[in-house]
Amino acid sequence: MSIRVVVADDQELVRSGFSMILEAQPDIEVVAEAGDGVEAVAAVRDHAPDVLLLDIRMPRMDGLEAARLVCAESGCRVVMLTTFDLDEYVYEALYAGASGFLLKDVRRDDLVHAVRVVAGGDSLLAPSVTRRLVAELVERRRRRLRAEGAGVADPAVRLDVLTAREEETLRLLARGLSNAEIARALFVSEHTVKTHVSNVLGKLGLRDRVQAVICAYESGLVAPGAG
Repeated sequence: MSIRVVVADDQELVRSGFSMILEAQPDIEVVAEAGDGVEAVAAVRDHAPDVLLLDIRMPRMDGLEAARLVCAESGCRVVMLTTFDLDEYVYEALYAGASGFLLKDVRRDDLVHAVRVVAGGDSLLAPSVTRRLVAELVERRRRRLRAEGAGVADPAVRLDVLTAREEETLRLLARGLSNAEIARALFVSEHTVKTHVSNVLGKLGLRDRVQAVICAYESGLVAPGAG
């Protein structure tokens, strides 16, 4: 079966360029294009795609609100498109349920790989830039909350439901390790790691590995800048 994709970007050249690259793949089908957030949400409702490539900055409804709606209403996986790797909205989009992000100058092969990875149920988490991005944006949010007089969540409130091994798995996830790398670090099988990851997501009510990384940083389990 083909991977069904919707491409949403207000720049026609970007939108058509991405669509042409993806349509050239034998296992990917672009079922719709959208020029703003309203059209993107409607396209997901009408076509039930597997993946939505969604620009963050768009007219009528921005990508952040569109991502919230799509992630709340469907199982469609959302990948945010941005021009800047430290876009202020990227963190909020990931928190809303997006499975990762791509810069608009992404290479052809990386774009295709990203769609396949996300459609397969994983997240765009491996590149260290994603980990640095999440760490930086979480720290910015913490500073903003402190400036506004709001408190920062006590890590025990969220993480006390995890076993010691599940907590360690979450810590390694936040460092960007793959299941195979976590298995080697913990001296267990990959099957056991998959079970731990599934338990972490289920117990903490998280959508995927990206939200797990955000949770690890927000809770204080992993400090921004930690290796």
